[in-house]
Amino acid sequence: MEKMKYDVVVVGGRVGGSTASLFASKKGLDVLIIEKNQEIGVPVQCAEATSSSTFKTLEMKPSSKYVCNEIKGADVYAPDGSHGHLEGGYAEGFILERKLFDKHLAIESAKAGTDILVKTTVKDLIRKKEGVSGVVAKHMDHTLEIEAELVIAADGIESQVAQMAGLNTRQTPHSLCSCAQYEMVGVSCDPHYLQFYFGQKIAPGGYVWVFPKGDGVANVGVGVRSDTTSAYSFLRKFTSQMNATPVELNIGGVPVHGPVDKTYTDGLMVVGDAAGQVEPFTGGGIHVTVLCARIAGEVAAEAIEKGKTSENFLKRYETRWKKEVGGDLKQSLKYRRIMDLLTDEEMNILAKFLKEQDLESISKMSMLGFVRDYPQFLKLLKEIL
Repeated sequence: MEKMKYDVVVVGGRVGGSTASLFASKKGLDVLIIEKNQEIGVPVQCAEATSSSTFKTLEMKPSSKYVCNEIKGADVYAPDGSHGHLEGGYAEGFILERKLFDKHLAIESAKAGTDILVKTTVKDLIRKKEGVSGVVAKHMDHTLEIEAELVIAADGIESQVAQMAGLNTRQTPHSLCSCAQYEMVGVSCDPHYLQFYFGQKIAPGGYVWVFPKGDGVANVGVGVRSDTTSAYSFLRKFTSQMNATPVELNIGGVPVHGPVDKTYTDGLMVVGDAAGQVEPFTGGGIHVTVLCARIAGEVAAEAIEKGKTSENFLKRYETRWKKEVGGDLKQSLKYRRIMDLLTDEEMNILAKFLKEQDLESISKMSMLGFVRDYPQFLKLLKEIL
């Protein structure tokens, strides 16, 4: 068995893992990324949209190397086909080519000093009395024993590494949104505006999205929470009315129940989908993951510098990320639960009301007037106020 030693081992080389390793390496740590796939960035399991805050956190400027398109707003469609238009603000952002963006982050991390092992799978954790102290991994035909002061688990939904360490990262059918997405050619849509479609018949418990990548190419996907019909079936039904050709299919799941209960233990931190660091309402997670992963990398540097890798010290990772985005994630979960209560008819009524409002300055008085006209929405007003 070959033996290796690092300050930090990061399991997973996508956005969360590469961001954590980038900032840990910038702080002078000796870091290793372990990635199970033979190429970082594939397969794509994302609608590929993100906000400008992602690049602010990364301290990078958006580049045409991996940015397909700039987004100026969105059109949101109610079940009856009526729609509202969002311009600027939180609807602005970018569509990425995740195959290139994820690899770009890994390359930047490598330039900062990170070592990377692809096609490598963690089989077990190394434990000492002070907690997790490395991993046992399989690389091709070789078994590696890799000692580390800290392990960062960025290995996706239901993180096996976190579970090996005793953390509960298990998801349930209720807490996951099942997703299917085509990349399609020949999509007719405004190249600078996202499209969202809601309704129990097209996407129960979720929505359909059309995210333009430019030149008639778009990601068309659906996320659902359904016990009877697959996301792929809903996707095929929606796209059957489109005169466009799929060139790629991706299927996966997104955690939409909020963060896991605990994202740290002795010698280990959890980031990204593995930690449930995803907005429950939209299912978007790139900007949240980047922020939390940066904090993990910085806390790792502090912990190793001070020789303190116990959970008592690593708790500051969770304290910091919750201070930054915890409130937003709770609010997002509240909105998702509100949407779960609505029938299609109620969605149509609510959409009509919101279309007539300035969403940036919607008042409590206007909401009270709305509830006076539609008393069935009183339960939502209680949640919002």
